[in-house]
Amino acid sequence: MSRPTDVAPRIVVVGHGMAGARFVQELRARDLSRRFEVTVLGAEPEAAYNRVLLSSVLAGSLTPAEIETVPSAWYAAEDVELRTGVEVAAIDRRHRRVLTTAGEHVPYDHLVLATGSRPWVPPIDGLVADDGELDRDVVVFRTLGDCRTMLARLDRVRYAVVLGGGLLGLEAARGLAGRGVDVEVVHPADRLMERQLDLDAGRVLARTLRSLGVRTRLNAQAVRFTDGWGGGGRGMRLDDGTRLPADLVVVACGVRPNTGLAAAARLEVERAIVVDDTMTSVTDPAIHAIGECAQYDGQVYGLVAPAWEQAAVLADVLTGGPERYRGSPVVTRLKAADVDLAAMGETDVDELSDDEEGLEVLRFADPARGTYQKVVIRDERVTGAIMLGGPETVGAVTQLFDRAAPVPADRRALIFPGVVDAGAALDPADLPDDHTVCRCNGVTAGRVRAACEAGADTVAEIAATTRATTGCGGCRSDVAALLASRSTVEVPA
Repeated sequence: MSRPTDVAPRIVVVGHGMAGARFVQELRARDLSRRFEVTVLGAEPEAAYNRVLLSSVLAGSLTPAEIETVPSAWYAAEDVELRTGVEVAAIDRRHRRVLTTAGEHVPYDHLVLATGSRPWVPPIDGLVADDGELDRDVVVFRTLGDCRTMLARLDRVRYAVVLGGGLLGLEAARGLAGRGVDVEVVHPADRLMERQLDLDAGRVLARTLRSLGVRTRLNAQAVRFTDGWGGGGRGMRLDDGTRLPADLVVVACGVRPNTGLAAAARLEVERAIVVDDTMTSVTDPAIHAIGECAQYDGQVYGLVAPAWEQAAVLADVLTGGPERYRGSPVVTRLKAADVDLAAMGETDVDELSDDEEGLEVLRFADPARGTYQKVVIRDERVTGAIMLGGPETVGAVTQLFDRAAPVPADRRALIFPGVVDAGAALDPADLPDDHTVCRCNGVTAGRVRAACEAGADTVAEIAATTRATTGCGGCRSDVAALLASRSTVEVPA
């Protein structure tokens, strides 16, 4: 039986994380007549929050309330049904409905899967208890609930071992060290963040972290979490026989896209749910995927900016717009207190060789000050960079990378601020209006200026108007500088 034509199309969103919540916002911004009936099913009990800033909550510089992205009241005001703490058990494609673990059937005309990723727990003895659950002293670092679990135990944690020296592992380690915990990171590769950094950058980062109270063990494998350490305490044994005291073990060994629902429904799944340039499943035109559970053109993006771009594209498509997704340039930022790191594109490239005409590699290192800068140039375009240690030119380099724009004639301008012919490395007051200040949200200098002219006189008010600073937060200083250049109002720290 077909549905009456006057019934509003039903969109069901499975997942209330950063991708799912942004999609609903983007949809309602385009669906002003409320043509769609929207239901959001989120497995977590919390309101939508910025997962990127969990390390700041762990470190104590932000509260859970401060990383909320979409207030619960917004959903009621926008006529969106939000149901938190609801898990979806199956997709019934034939009848276009989803089945919750409580036995309820929720019908849809369009189903948006924004299920994100799940942590991978390596098969190390002692991490998982006999009942199949994580040991009482083992946590993963993925959700606000995980963060709260660690915070609740801090009063009895003196030693922590973090498994994994990637982005999440280092953020967790820095957060715990900032709370006074003795932290050691165990990582199986020859450098930290090996997917983003070259060997030299990894060494400088390890040195910087050591000065902040985080020790690292590279080329090391954990083999067993066991009792009987230090007078009855617990510890982690490594493959070389080393034993590390551990009141707490944090597992940050990577994630896997959450594709169980899609696979069970016989959607095409490779590394993630395969979608086309409209973020629609190549198997079923009524099902869409965005964020970490989506695979476009063979790539799975695990960062916030691509997820938000995908959310905007899908919202535009479903409301009849022309937008299409073409992939995203990836810029990784480490969000940890007192560590400023951005990495993009190809980074593990050697110096200029006779075999690679048109390749230039600029490099500057000052390990004692925690600085390492590297820019890879091919045919006058930035194709990769590592900017560690607060370099003032990171914004200019990122702009050149994003836009594939020609580099300045004086290459020093890419590394050293103040050099003549610095190109995009301008004073905030001189930034062109089309200069992207916030990559996560695509906010330009012109939009920030427009917000100031409309009455915004704090960074928080600019964020509320434009969303700048609400992603990874790395653009906050640029937004503050733009605000200061447009007003005599004192900018809050």
